[in-house]
Amino acid sequence: MRRQAPAAARHRAPLLDVLRPHLPARGLVLEVASGSGEHAAHFAAALPHLAFQPSDPDPAARTSIDAWAEGLANVRPALTLDAAAETWPIERTDAVVCINMIHIAPWDAAVGLIRGAARLLPANGTLFLYGPYFRCGVTTAPSNLAFDRDLRARDPAWGLRDLDAVSSLAASHGFSAPQI
Repeated sequence: MRRQAPAAARHRAPLLDVLRPHLPARGLVLEVASGSGEHAAHFAAALPHLAFQPSDPDPAARTSIDAWAEGLANVRPALTLDAAAETWPIERTDAVVCINMIHIAPWDAAVGLIRGAARLLPANGTLFLYGPYFRCGVTTAPSNLAFDRDLRARDPAWGLRDLDAVSSLAASHGFSAPQI
């Protein structure tokens, strides 16, 4: 059964526009925390020269991902992947994409995501993260503040992350400064 996320429908085209120039000409793109599967299906349809490996720890999400991928020869069946796990069920990839996960997960998931991406990616491989962030010295939108409060009310381990903290974590695993 296909799940639908209204935000995915709104953001998929602009995300593809930003992502496209940073992806390799050929190769495998791992999407961590694919959720409904709408992004993977949209990206794969637009980029037939790339193979996409969606993943999610939730069985219902993987069912939705596979339903969205029906008919797309360049999308592999969804993997069970917990970003915080020490080992992942994949040995290499040419790019890692993670959309709207690190704020809706404990910090350990962000740590695991960066650690796993560093292990799987080639030198100069792309790690693409999308989501709302706090930025030191920059006032965020009131809607982001309300979203952060809502996330933390649902689970105190969740919430918007500070971009500097994410950048420092990535730098400690060999990634260059982020392009925003």
